[in-house]
Amino acid sequence: MSTETEVVPHGPDVYVLAAADAVRDYVSESRSPNTRRAYRAAWADFAAWCERQGADSLPASAETVAVYAADRAGSLKVSTLQLRMAAISQAHQAAGHEPPTRTQLVRLTMAGIRRRHGTAQRQVSPATTPILRALVATCPTDTSSGARDRAMLLIGFAGAFRRSELVSIDVEDVTEVDDGLRVRLKRSKTDQEGAGETKGIPFGSNPETCPVRAWRAWIERSGIKDGPVFRPVNRYDSIGEMRLSGRSVALVIKRAARRAGLPEADYSGHSLRAGLATAAAEAGVPERDIMRQTGHRSVLMVRRYIREGGIFRDNAASQVGL
Repeated sequence: MSTETEVVPHGPDVYVLAAADAVRDYVSESRSPNTRRAYRAAWADFAAWCERQGADSLPASAETVAVYAADRAGSLKVSTLQLRMAAISQAHQAAGHEPPTRTQLVRLTMAGIRRRHGTAQRQVSPATTPILRALVATCPTDTSSGARDRAMLLIGFAGAFRRSELVSIDVEDVTEVDDGLRVRLKRSKTDQEGAGETKGIPFGSNPETCPVRAWRAWIERSGIKDGPVFRPVNRYDSIGEMRLSGRSVALVIKRAARRAGLPEADYSGHSLRAGLATAAAEAGVPERDIMRQTGHRSVLMVRRYIREGGIFRDNAASQVGL
């Protein structure tokens, strides 16, 4: 019978190990779950490609990364390839290596890819006010799914919410005030540290497209008292307990577009957010006010969401006597 006793770590070593684990956890939390998933998928593709080529992935040489970029350029969007480069860079930095993506060879390769294949991204159509009215009009007023979809469309538009923000709303986050609704966002894409922000959802002048009235109708019909506001509704019109995913927002919009006779491929979850920005620009709303509602921190970024909202308003060619 062995007389050896198990050595249990204690003292400073235990503290250091625990602290190291905590550091790794916090580093992991420094990026959003979506970003971490995208980086993992991007790195997995690069590592698998390197294995097939018999090349080292970590650390990878500049030549390896440049050849990978050139090989993938014909099948990936430029934006996707740029994400792959970011993932490769982050993996090398995390392992204590100098990122090969910073070398002149890789930078010139990416510049050539952008020049040949272009960087323009497909933009979905904005659900401006007339389009939104058409979408809302297709939502039945006598079903739970119709009440939910109407509230999602109108609140998503009025608040210029991202898909993830819209489905993250809990009943406890919404407060009715004299001017409409105060919606508290616990976290958003531009607020990864969870400081939170509050958006105002005003009453609409038209009862059929008033987001506050739509909110009241959904809450009254659903009987939801706490937890997620937007939940699944099955074909028997029964409301579930779980929270909808961000993808569900896009599906709701696409279904409404199809019912309205619009090309559903042109609309997605971003259409509501882009629609508010575009409609506000058409109405002459100052960019700083649009940014306050959308949550954008730079004028350049909010202008990317404004789809042709100002191409005829204050147009130079319209004021030269043609």
